[in-house]
Amino acid sequence: MKSESLERAFEEELRSACRTTVGDELRSITYFTEDLVEQLYLRSGLEQTADLVGFADHERLGFRSQSAYRNTQLGEYGATIRMFENGYLTRVIRGDHGVWVTTDDLSMERFEELSSTLATILDDNDVPRVE
Repeated sequence: MKSESLERAFEEELRSACRTTVGDELRSITYFTEDLVEQLYLRSGLEQTADLVGFADHERLGFRSQSAYRNTQLGEYGATIRMFENGYLTRVIRGDHGVWVTTDDLSMERFEELSSTLATILDDNDVPRVE
């Protein structure tokens, strides 16, 4: 579902940051907003069978659920990490846009580094679109 194209520099920044942080364990990168879902990277050898719209619908719940954790002793929301049989999904949301990245197994330190890197990129960029 590509309703608009992201700025190429933003796409490259996300891809480069994920490749640097995750390395060969990187499986995919997907950027999303309430209205857009765009897969920016898919590792060769993986089938493009994921229902990105379905994933996005689920991950968009994070736009609303962030407020449920405000002012708790846990602190501010940082990221969501989901474990699956064949990999992991890390979702980071900032404001009205987010990214989910799928990976092979990583150490907790690398998940934290990935989440921090994605948060910084999202914080530093508005929803970048090419009209």
